[in-house]
Amino acid sequence: MTYKSDFLNVLDERGFIHQCSDFDGLDALAAKREVIAYVGYDCTAPSLHIGNFLSMMMLHWLQETGNKPITLMGGGTTMVGDPSGKDETRAMRTPEEIEANKASIRGVFNQVLQFGDGQTDAIMVDNADWLLELSYIDMLRNVGRHFSVNRMLTMDSVRLRLEREQEMSFIEFNYMVCQSYDYVELARRYGCNLQMGGSDQWGNIVNGVDLGRRMGTHQLYALTTPLLTTSSGAKMGKTAQGAVWLNAEQFSPWDFWQYWRNTEDGDVARFLKLFTTLPMDEIAKLEKLDGAEINEAKKVLANEATALLHGRDAADAAAATAQKTFEQGGLAQDLPTISGNPGDGLLSLFVAAGLGASNGEVRRAVTGNSVSVNDTKISDPGYIAGEADFNADGLMKISLGKKRHALVKRD
Repeated sequence: MTYKSDFLNVLDERGFIHQCSDFDGLDALAAKREVIAYVGYDCTAPSLHIGNFLSMMMLHWLQETGNKPITLMGGGTTMVGDPSGKDETRAMRTPEEIEANKASIRGVFNQVLQFGDGQTDAIMVDNADWLLELSYIDMLRNVGRHFSVNRMLTMDSVRLRLEREQEMSFIEFNYMVCQSYDYVELARRYGCNLQMGGSDQWGNIVNGVDLGRRMGTHQLYALTTPLLTTSSGAKMGKTAQGAVWLNAEQFSPWDFWQYWRNTEDGDVARFLKLFTTLPMDEIAKLEKLDGAEINEAKKVLANEATALLHGRDAADAAAATAQKTFEQGGLAQDLPTISGNPGDGLLSLFVAAGLGASNGEVRRAVTGNSVSVNDTKISDPGYIAGEADFNADGLMKISLGKKRHALVKRD
């Protein structure tokens, strides 16, 4: 489909669009470069994850096409907890935890957005500024009266929980009210006219559009992205180490590079479009590679995605480490490193290095002939590291399969 606006054309050709409340209306607004769009990010952890990276890229392209992005920190909504996609109530965070998480999260946006006071410069705001000032009765009278409980019960975040006979707390039931009111406040304070997010947020976003109409704002719009899955059908963003976090402290640039390098063949072109800023003609050339050549496209994906989030130096360092480790047979010093000594058991070392979630998982990998020490296959799950396993620099290389490696540094 061809649009009038650069914004929707870019999102469409790169595969970002899933649903929109009014394509024609939003397209007309974007063609005049008058879209002011926001995405909300709750502060449930010290880092955002790869699913958030997708919506951050939507904000990036919004700005690149002459419109204005807003990043909304959920200092208020995190105290409530989003029930979307959850079978049980999220753990309640203390105000101190929320503030610490918020501070840790903020910096990542500087990698993909330009902040400032200009017309298209991004701004960052916090919904705690208005949600924490509301009195309960005022909220019920001025906002709650516009919501139908009957309709709220049909929203996926509520309906799916109830169908599975999982309890939903009253505080969670109110999350969509808070999110909808965020949209109204952003419209009033900053002229915001578009909320974007993942497809699981569609119900909450269109509730905000409807609340804006009922409370007298200008016309509001909704736009969502598809659910992130791999070509094999798995949910994207999970590894043996856990979630793929965006902060380097939670998930190193090396691990981030490796995550993209290990992309399934069928996902490379799609992820190049979504998670890099490479021109579409370059992506088209990479998309034509097949067989062993597709590994070159995976390296480009890893380099560009890592450079975008962690900087070009970090991406180049990860690529150089990979080349030395995988192609030249060397021992790159900047692989993920843990402490260990002769006499340590192999299973515990692998778990400590994040190469396995448990001793049992590593034991099964040994049985499957997937575990190596210094590039030598290990067949005994009871293997104990010896003096000879450490080189003159006190290093031992441990590997799971051909692509996952770590160093054990002698104390």
